[in-house]
Amino acid sequence: MVNEQVRAGATLGADIRALRKARGLTLVQIAARLNRSVGWFSQVERDLSEPSISDLRQIAQALGVPMSMLFAHSEAPAAEHGYVVRAGSRRPMGSGEEGLIEELLSPDLTDDFEMVHSTFRPRSRMQTPANRPTQEVGYMISGQLDLVIGGRAFTVGPGDSFRIRHEPYQWVNPYDEPAVAVWVIAPPVY
Repeated sequence: MVNEQVRAGATLGADIRALRKARGLTLVQIAARLNRSVGWFSQVERDLSEPSISDLRQIAQALGVPMSMLFAHSEAPAAEHGYVVRAGSRRPMGSGEEGLIEELLSPDLTDDFEMVHSTFRPRSRMQTPANRPTQEVGYMISGQLDLVIGGRAFTVGPGDSFRIRHEPYQWVNPYDEPAVAVWVIAPPVY
């Protein structure tokens, strides 16, 4: 019988594999970046080898994700693993440097998309526009957010939604209250 956690794909190795594939990297390319063998990295992705802290730091750097993304696998009850993410068990993402606090709402990164809970602090700003090979849809829960998508400016508030398709975008929260949104991003980028 297949272990429920493995069947659901909710493992460190599965997340690493999903991140590698989302970046269009082969096993050979990532192994070369890490100065490790393809066999070793393949075993990490299949949860047959447990990487050290130093290995995880290098893997996170090679994949362009914060190390916390690889550490924050919460222990969910077996019946919920891969299906439910409790509010207190969300995985933190990103550095929060620009005033953006993000948490993964998806159980793991093995789907064709990811859901992210984003809180934009008051008076915060994305410093450099992003242009990712993704499709993203955001839904505003509270607050207001100013967006520039493909050169067009918008202000969105509670109940509004927006879409970004392979376009440069930038956000700013010039207001005195936090803005909270839920994003769906395909393919997963974290």
